[in-house]
Amino acid sequence: MSGLQFLYNTKLGRIILRPLLLKPVSDFSGWLLDSKASKCIISGFAKSNGIKMEDYILDDINCFNDFFCRRIKPELRPLDMEEAHLMSPCDGLLKVYPISDDLVLPVKQSKFTISDLLKDKELAKEFDGGYCLVYRLCVNHYHRYAYFESGEKSQDVVIPGLYHTVQPVALEAGPVFVENSRQYTVLSTKNFGKCVQMEVGAMLVGRIVNNQPKAGPVTRGQEKGHFEYGGSTIIVLVPKGVANIDKKLLEASAVGEETPVVMGQTIGNIEFNQ
Repeated sequence: MSGLQFLYNTKLGRIILRPLLLKPVSDFSGWLLDSKASKCIISGFAKSNGIKMEDYILDDINCFNDFFCRRIKPELRPLDMEEAHLMSPCDGLLKVYPISDDLVLPVKQSKFTISDLLKDKELAKEFDGGYCLVYRLCVNHYHRYAYFESGEKSQDVVIPGLYHTVQPVALEAGPVFVENSRQYTVLSTKNFGKCVQMEVGAMLVGRIVNNQPKAGPVTRGQEKGHFEYGGSTIIVLVPKGVANIDKKLLEASAVGEETPVVMGQTIGNIEFNQ
């Protein structure tokens, strides 16, 4: 039994787990990883997670958190700027779920509602029949993310919460996405209508850092922000009838499989019959 399985699947583990999910623990971890002394763990972390140092811009790394949200060389993440294409906003493991009567029903995971996710029943109604795209970022992934489409954004909505891990063992144990700390913006786009782009924190993620929390225009591929240490999740909601998702992604998701994607990759296109 792994450490996470013990924490989530045993009575004693769940007792130990509870304080680990609270914001002060996450904040303290973030403080440690902001210290100059934390530089000593960078090399071992990169090696154990298969991170290719030569792929990144490392000129100004003063602590572990600087390294964790390092910038990748732009040529390694070409952005699909074709308006008719649906673009991935980040690196991660993607699952696509249809939304039916407010419900998302992940395979082998706890169901959750869009209303609970957003804490806004009226906004949630606008996505019935659409898609919920869940990008799960592991610690080895690139932790900067972009706007998936141009448009006008709302002021960020911040929802305080816990800091569960987003590893599968936790996702199977309960509705992690509607319990964790998260924030989102509503995007009014030309090609995909009104969408939501959300960031979900996770265990030991003390900060979701968004560059433009206020309302205003944004551009496809523009950096939206970054996560500091820990696994994390990006969720994109698209309304009914606006996007054709890649068939292979849908087939994999239907049987509970995640598909690796990278920021800027095409994952679908406009539904031309909308």
